[in-house]
Amino acid sequence: MGVISVPQTLEEAIQIIQQLVARIAKIEAENAELKAKVAELEAKLARYEGKPPLDPSTPSGMTPPFWKKNRQGKGKKPGRKKGHPGAHRASAEPNRHEHHGLACCPDCGTSLTDQPVASRRTRTTEDLPPRPEPEVTRHTIEGKWCPRCRKRVEAKVDAALPRSTLGLRVVLLTAWMHYTLGTTSQAMVGYLKRVHCFKATPGGLTQAWRRLAEALAPMHDAIWEEIRQAGVLYADETGWRVGGKTFWLWCFTTKEAAYYVIDRTRGSPVVLRVLGETFSGVLVSDFFAAYNLVCAAAKQKCLAHLLRELEKVSLRNGSVEWRGFAARTKRLVKDALRLGLERSSCPDEEYDRRWLRLYDRLAEIHDGAYADKDCRRLARRLEKYRFDLFTFLERENVDATNNHGERTIRPAVLMRKNYYGNRSERGAAVQAQMMSIFRTLKMRGIDPLEYLERQLRASLANGAPFTLPELVEKIAA
Repeated sequence: MGVISVPQTLEEAIQIIQQLVARIAKIEAENAELKAKVAELEAKLARYEGKPPLDPSTPSGMTPPFWKKNRQGKGKKPGRKKGHPGAHRASAEPNRHEHHGLACCPDCGTSLTDQPVASRRTRTTEDLPPRPEPEVTRHTIEGKWCPRCRKRVEAKVDAALPRSTLGLRVVLLTAWMHYTLGTTSQAMVGYLKRVHCFKATPGGLTQAWRRLAEALAPMHDAIWEEIRQAGVLYADETGWRVGGKTFWLWCFTTKEAAYYVIDRTRGSPVVLRVLGETFSGVLVSDFFAAYNLVCAAAKQKCLAHLLRELEKVSLRNGSVEWRGFAARTKRLVKDALRLGLERSSCPDEEYDRRWLRLYDRLAEIHDGAYADKDCRRLARRLEKYRFDLFTFLERENVDATNNHGERTIRPAVLMRKNYYGNRSERGAAVQAQMMSIFRTLKMRGIDPLEYLERQLRASLANGAPFTLPELVEKIAA
């Protein structure tokens, strides 16, 4: 408030009193305003019961764990149900034997050499062998003159990729650990040195992975063709970092193949480049507008996304109109999901009647007149995608949600937390290609190290690249 001087006259005293009254009035006004804000915040806190007023577009990963809802009820009990046989690790046949004799008592040290053997038992242990020495091979390659080709030809070497000193096994192992397990290149160097006594550098591994991607390009193209001809396709996208800048990782997957793309844009050009303007199958995705430009035979929008958005809006909008709108929409979606589960046991006539009734109820919801802005926004969305919400009821082998696409993109999200993306766009292209190949092989139950080594050796020896259709034939055989 400052220093107040002692008044000398009556006029000065009156002036000082007026200044103090003005200051007190100002402080009281500020105090009243702060009390009103505190009361508003306390009301919001009581209303949300410890939950923040999140926006519907807020990603789940940005929500603190202590704000997320706890599991209701006991849930599923861990472990197998009572009566099922126990699961244990199968024992292997021993390839070496050791005999442990007893010369003295391990407790008191008394000599037992004269005592007869009272019992014998066996115990099997499995362990890793001692650190092996790297296998260094010097290849002597013969060259001869071919009178028919009129040129000098050389024998083929199938132990390594062209222009590479690293063998196929170490390149495939490190690539699999990097692009599937998310191990960083620097950690890979330490692992090779500590476990395998193998010296390598991050730069050398990166160059070897690029050559591996070039050799496996035909398989990557075959995965792309299979994705474009899929009957049911799931699509999702997430953020990625390339050179410190924001890029986007796209995932297009079926139940047997996965195709990843890393691009600087999150717009529809990526979808059009991967799938084309027309797609002959069913495209399952969320409500992201980038998928709208593709003309598919049918589309299915993720109902789980719709239910999650209804829940998020309900955290900040407690109006009577919104609560009624959310309850009707949630009831409609749950009835559709229930009908999908009862598809096999429900008679055809009753089934057709029930799913046609769902469209009538949907029209009643999105055609209503609403004053609440959230109701109007969601009603416009329901009307826009009214033919894409219940496709799973009309077509077989179509899921009502995009959970498969989200589960397929999740391993890449975990890897992103380990090494924060890529340093260059070329490295991002190799990342997407190798993730597509390794993920596809895993989805088909194929050991990637053994299969790719066998196919690469055959390709290097015969000069013919292998493609994914050959892989499908070998799986079927």
